[in-house]
Amino acid sequence: MKHWQLPSGLQRGIPFIIQENWSPEQALAVVELLDDLREVIWARYQIPLQSLLREQRCTQDDSESQNMSETDPPF
Repeated sequence: MKHWQLPSGLQRGIPFIIQENWSPEQALAVVELLDDLREVIWARYQIPLQSLLREQRCTQDDSESQNMSETDPPF
């Protein structure tokens, strides 16, 4: 079985098996449901999610580079 790289980075957890006999219409219905769920969650939690993502994605180096003066050499 191929291990997928998920957007969350998780590689372990509860296995979720998608049946191989789904029709394209069934697969599309699930994709649309997930898109709708993402939109509803984003609409409710947009600001806190943005803050959390910023915290998780910023490194110490990022914050130091933001404090650099424009006159400082780039090396």
